[in-house]
Amino acid sequence: MADEVQTIARNKKAYHDYFVLETYEAGIELFGTEIKSIRAGRVNLKDSFCSVDDGEMFAIGMHISPYEQGNRFNRDPMRKKKLLLHKREIMKLFGESQQQGLSIIPLELYITKGRAKLQIGLCKGKKLYDKRATEAKKTAQRTIEREFKERY
Repeated sequence: MADEVQTIARNKKAYHDYFVLETYEAGIELFGTEIKSIRAGRVNLKDSFCSVDDGEMFAIGMHISPYEQGNRFNRDPMRKKKLLLHKREIMKLFGESQQQGLSIIPLELYITKGRAKLQIGLCKGKKLYDKRATEAKKTAQRTIEREFKERY
């Protein structure tokens, strides 16, 4: 039961706006009131992204609401959160994002073995016609499933 993965937040907008090429699991450097707020599910990944500064990776724009009982120990909800990755993973992600024009986007926040983990993805931006094609495919699949369900 300790190995259970508890999903806290998903970045649905990222899957709508980007093609996810690769995914990585990163730890997050948090303070006590932040992890309590995460366990309560008060997180928003919607407009967040990752950047590399001085060989360290940070999640920017990830909103963790202040913990209600946290009083003076609460941190700024929009502060840069340091991500814990191996140096070679950071350098690989940084190199690919610079050379190929890709973005590093947080996809999912979850808790496993008592630790908060962030799944980040190396993503390529979708054009408007790609978004339309994806939406048309989803709609077609839904209608097929609905018809199948009605007939059988």
